[in-house]
Amino acid sequence: MAQIGFYHLVRQTLEQVLPKLLEKAVASGAKVVVLAGSSERVEFLNDHLWTYGDDTWLPHGSAKDGNAEHQPIWLTAIEENPNQAALLVACDGAAPRALDQWERCLDLFDGNDGQAVEAARQRWKNWKEQGHELVYYQQNERGGWEEKARS
Repeated sequence: MAQIGFYHLVRQTLEQVLPKLLEKAVASGAKVVVLAGSSERVEFLNDHLWTYGDDTWLPHGSAKDGNAEHQPIWLTAIEENPNQAALLVACDGAAPRALDQWERCLDLFDGNDGQAVEAARQRWKNWKEQGHELVYYQQNERGGWEEKARS
C-alpha cells in the first residue's frame, strides 16, 4: 500500500509550492512523476519549472520532450510511470487509480476552492477504504507544513 500525503494549500499556490517539493525530492535522489489535470496544464508546468526562479531550475520533461527514462521529473496528464519513479505528485484534482506502483503519493489541492476541498475529502475516503496510509498536512502561517491527521 502507498503512503499518500494530502497537502492542503491555503497560503501559497501550487505554482509556488510544487517547485520546492520537487527540489527536495530531486536532492534526495528520488525520481518523480507529476500527474496534472490536462495536457495544457502539463505544458504550463513544464514552462514554469524552467522559469520559477532566477538562479535555479529543475531537470524535467514531458511527452513533448521525450526520453522519459532519463528524466528525474516527468510531467504527464495520464497515469503512467515511464521514468520508474517512486514518488507521484498529483495536482489539479487528478485521482490516480493504480497507487500500488508508487512508494509515496503527494496529493496537492487548493484549500481556497470549495470544490477542490470536497474532491480531496472524497479521495481521502476512497483511498482509506482501499487501505492506504494517509497523512493530512496543512500550510501554516510561515508556509511550512503541519500534520493535522493520520489514518
